[in-house]
Amino acid sequence: MLKLGFAMCGSFCTHKRAVSVLSALAASGGFSITPILSRAAAFTDTRFGTAESLRGAVSAICGRAPVVDIVGAEPLGPAIPQDILVICPCTGCTLSKLAHAVTDTSVTMACKAHLRADRPVVIALASNDAMAGNLSNIGELLCRKNIYFVPMRQDDVEHKPHSLVADFDRVPDAITAALEGRQLRPLFL
Repeated sequence: MLKLGFAMCGSFCTHKRAVSVLSALAASGGFSITPILSRAAAFTDTRFGTAESLRGAVSAICGRAPVVDIVGAEPLGPAIPQDILVICPCTGCTLSKLAHAVTDTSVTMACKAHLRADRPVVIALASNDAMAGNLSNIGELLCRKNIYFVPMRQDDVEHKPHSLVADFDRVPDAITAALEGRQLRPLFL
């Protein structure tokens, strides 16, 4: 059974799809899952749902409470190693922090600790500025060792022309590919 870190950031409109992915991964029986929530995901109520409901759903699926702070995330590298870390959804803010080595959240700390051990990270991006302010960060991370992206597409070309959202159905394939050391192609759908 593989140890999977599953991190969620504050792309609130995609939480329902991310929880569905998490549920499918847990149901597959192939993973022992450690859930990780950013502060925004763990403690912000929105029109898409309450933080308490999200924490409860994640806890029920994984059989353990999510890691929600830097102190809890730091051991996930060397002390409590995971075979793979998935950030689903990954916001543009978190993407930018990863590209610039900023470690100030539970998710960025889990990623830093995980990469310290040369293990793969899969990013399922959901960002309204992915093809604007964050495009350079995508390029930067594509060149980094052990960073892999879930294939993504524009989700609303007319109203959000700079937005990209990962194809959440491809997360399991992206995990398999990353464990084999390869990036799924095509990257942009």
